[in-house]
Amino acid sequence: MRSALWAHRAPGARFLEWGSASGVITIMADIMGFDAYGIELDASLVTTARALAGRFDSQATFVTGSFLPTGYKRLGGDDASDTIGDGPSGYLQLGRALDDFDVVFGYPWDDDAPLMHDLMRQYGRRNALLLLNDTERGVRAYRGGRELAYSQ
Repeated sequence: MRSALWAHRAPGARFLEWGSASGVITIMADIMGFDAYGIELDASLVTTARALAGRFDSQATFVTGSFLPTGYKRLGGDDASDTIGDGPSGYLQLGRALDDFDVVFGYPWDDDAPLMHDLMRQYGRRNALLLLNDTERGVRAYRGGRELAYSQ
C-alpha cells in the first residue's frame, strides 16, 4: 500500500479510506503528505483510530458512518452486501462528497469490489484514483474504471 500511495502523492491531494478500521492506512497516508480521511461504521474502531492518530501526531480525520453516500442505489443490480453494514453516510460528518477525493482506498470483502467500482462511477471524480486491496493480487489501481498497468 505504501508504494501505491507513494506513486500518487501530490501537494494538497485528498485521500479517503472506506472502512478505515483502526486507521493505520489513513494515518500512513497523512504521514506521507495526503490530506487523509477515514470512514468507519464501527464507532469503537473510530475511537481506536483517533487515539492511534494522536500517538503518531497525525492530522488524519476519522468519522463514524457508512462509506455509501445517502440514497446510493447500485446501478444494474442489487445494492445489498453481506459485509457492508447500514448506517448514516460518513460524508455528512466529513462535510465532503466522494468527488472531493483524489485517492480512494478500499479493502473489498467477498463480492464488494464491483460495488466499490460502482460507487466511483456514480459519485467519484472522473480522474480520481481507486486503490483496492485484492487479497490474491495485492493493491490494484484504477482510474476511470480502468486498471492501471503498474498495479502490483
